[in-house]
Amino acid sequence: MMKITDQEQDYVGRWWHKQEDGRILCTLCPRACMLQEGQRGFCFVRQNIGGKMVLTTYGRSSGFCIDPVEKKPLNHFYPGTSILSFGTAGCNLGCKFCQNWNISKSKEWDRLTDQASPEKIARVAKSLGCRSVAFTYNDPVIFAEYAMDVADACRAQGVNAVAVTAGYMTDESRPEFYSHMDAANVDLKGFTEDFYQRLTLSHLQPVLDTLVYLNHQTNVWFEITTLLIPGENDSDQEIHAMSEWIMANLGPDVPLHFTAFHPDFRMTDHPHTPAVTLTRARNIALSKGLRYVYTGNVHDPQGSSTYCYQCKRRIVERDWYVLGEYHIKNGCCQYCQAPIAGHFEDWPGTWGAKRLPVQLSEFP
Repeated sequence: MMKITDQEQDYVGRWWHKQEDGRILCTLCPRACMLQEGQRGFCFVRQNIGGKMVLTTYGRSSGFCIDPVEKKPLNHFYPGTSILSFGTAGCNLGCKFCQNWNISKSKEWDRLTDQASPEKIARVAKSLGCRSVAFTYNDPVIFAEYAMDVADACRAQGVNAVAVTAGYMTDESRPEFYSHMDAANVDLKGFTEDFYQRLTLSHLQPVLDTLVYLNHQTNVWFEITTLLIPGENDSDQEIHAMSEWIMANLGPDVPLHFTAFHPDFRMTDHPHTPAVTLTRARNIALSKGLRYVYTGNVHDPQGSSTYCYQCKRRIVERDWYVLGEYHIKNGCCQYCQAPIAGHFEDWPGTWGAKRLPVQLSEFP
């Protein structure tokens, strides 16, 4: 097990209030965990130590890897560029279908194999040519203070900060967290309260509140991902309702990704999502007026490419994570000059589909 410095072990977090009976109330996420001395929250990484909320994973990671930014997925945030990805341990949701359960459900600190200060992460990302750093694998909300410090260090190096999150936060914590982020991908896991309660042990409304907040009160670029699980959240009725809500509350320009489920964790009894289900969902969302709808976790060059909403021509070709033709200049379609929502350069990145593990301990 790696040695943890006193500073990291004793990192006092934000968003908690001491109660008259000596317990502390965590106000980071809607769970509102009430902790006695020594107790940990549902997320397992926030603990009452000495009457204070301590973030026990500050400065510790489950590992670093360079990915294509499209893997987050972000299709409208500097396409083709590389992104240094990392997470910690724990999660504030209890998804029975978790695809990263060995990290997000981990309570074994020896899984946290890499250790780095925010400044070192930013420096290494810059030296490796990464356009961005992503907080992913588990939800950055639960290690928000660490993520925010890394984001600040990255901005000082000209590197973007990206949160890949379920968006399960409170009105109290949301503004400060997102003031440090440049982009986000928010998992909208379903569109019924029953689904959220039964399969994620959480609630839908706080996630919708996060999406509305991002859209109306920040400049954070964000995209939405919904993992479609056969028989659970893939009905026409639910996809119609979700698409209509996005159109009415967020507008037509927020990219929406429908991705395929594979049996994992506590839902190995469900089948893989058929590609036809993703295509059907994409067509429904497009029919509601959403301009940028994608399929993921399946080989679907048409469903993963970007099309101009005005002239309907393909402007970013994608085959998995490999980019082909690219027709965006000055943020507009080169064919008809319609503005394309997002952050684009005149030339895409060339990272491709590579996935490169990185050991920060190898860098000075």
